[in-house]
Amino acid sequence: MTLIDFIRLAYFAITRNKTRAFLTMLGIIIGVGAVIAMIGIGQGSKKASIDIIQNMGSNMLTIFNGGGGSNSRMGPMGMGSVPILLEDDAQLIERELSGSSVVAATPQVRAGRAVIYQNNNTVTSIQGSGVQFLQIRGWDVQAGRFFTEQELKGQAKVCVIGSTVRDELFPDGEDPVGRTIRISALPFEVVGVLESKGAGMMGDQDDIVVAPYTTVMRKIVGTDRIQNILVSAQEGKADMAEMEITALLRQRLRLTPKDDSPFMIRKQDDWVKMQDQQASVLTTFLAMAASISLIVGGIGISNIMLVSVTERTREIGIRRALGATRRSVLLQFLTEAVVLSFLGGILGVGIAYLIIWILKFTAVLPAVAEPWAVALGLGFSAVVGIVAGFLPALKAAKLDVIDALRYE
Repeated sequence: MTLIDFIRLAYFAITRNKTRAFLTMLGIIIGVGAVIAMIGIGQGSKKASIDIIQNMGSNMLTIFNGGGGSNSRMGPMGMGSVPILLEDDAQLIERELSGSSVVAATPQVRAGRAVIYQNNNTVTSIQGSGVQFLQIRGWDVQAGRFFTEQELKGQAKVCVIGSTVRDELFPDGEDPVGRTIRISALPFEVVGVLESKGAGMMGDQDDIVVAPYTTVMRKIVGTDRIQNILVSAQEGKADMAEMEITALLRQRLRLTPKDDSPFMIRKQDDWVKMQDQQASVLTTFLAMAASISLIVGGIGISNIMLVSVTERTREIGIRRALGATRRSVLLQFLTEAVVLSFLGGILGVGIAYLIIWILKFTAVLPAVAEPWAVALGLGFSAVVGIVAGFLPALKAAKLDVIDALRYE
């Protein structure tokens, strides 16, 4: 007999009792559907998280005060208790490395403050930056303009606000450009409104006020030290930029090879890799949890096939008496188990696609249908069918012809 003949026999046996066949397949249907859907949710969440990170800027690196360790000869500076980054470090990085790996660099100072306009107020993030902010963050101004280099040098009280702050302070749709808002009791002229960017790693990116870092540093925070430096690396050269910036700052600080760096550099790629690892662990955990249903479904198939062998003992005896070999009987029942499992797998794929479509349509969770997950689910269901059907098939093949014919 050919494989097609075995499949036909299996189909005939399955369709003789459709209700029992469907209930037998139910565990496989749920298992395959759950595995594909869980992988889809994990992969969708991973893609959404990476998109959020990449939306924060273009090949961005952030240099923080702090780092070092027990080998640092800089004492507390090596542990980050004393800020060592200077305003001029951003200019130094941009000047020395613009020809090799860096596009732009700017100092940054951050603070959380209440912002007031007439009777409306909100607490938001005040970010002091240089004129390179838009280029580094890959941001555009929706209305008005960004502050200028002269306003930066003159510590001008001007700012650009995000769309969330605009909606909070100007709920009636009033044009904020040219209006004066108050930050820490200081009047700031709104010269522009940033385009909406949506959610970021640290929350709503549009809940922000950007002003010259010189103004924020000296007139709002009350310090003469910057907090960190934002750098945009050339495309594909983030690792090179990290190495060159490290070497340049260590040279400026006159550190020896034995000294730990009293600063830290975090690349955008590091966040992407970290998110990728977390998402992979989550996806694996979800898939393993869902695969338990497949194991339960395999046990169900094995039980039903054992019952089927008992019910069809006389049929097996007749087939053997007519010349069927033990091998053909084994293959018949094994094929029946695999077909049963594979049909359940196909129905499970349909259920998974329906779940993913509902999640996308309702925007409850990001989910994607991964072709490799579909192949994995169907392959796993076939393997479950082989494993679950082997013992019943072996039992059928070992039946004695005389005993089988006498069975009632």
